[in-house]
Amino acid sequence: MSANELRDKTPDQLRDQLVTLKKEAFNLRFQQATGQLENPARLRAVKRDVARVKTILNEKAAGAANAEA
Repeated sequence: MSANELRDKTPDQLRDQLVTLKKEAFNLRFQQATGQLENPARLRAVKRDVARVKTILNEKAAGAANAEA
């Protein structure tokens, strides 16, 4: 998922996406701990997607704060 795709979403959609990604990251960590993880690269990709979503949410929050000031 690209940052441009995320910027088109509303903050509520981004929060939902963040919850979904965090659940997936938890499940992947659990699989890794039990030795059942088939695609280790997916864990890294999900972590980066979580960070990307958080960054976009912070950008939108800062933009809203600057618009009010």
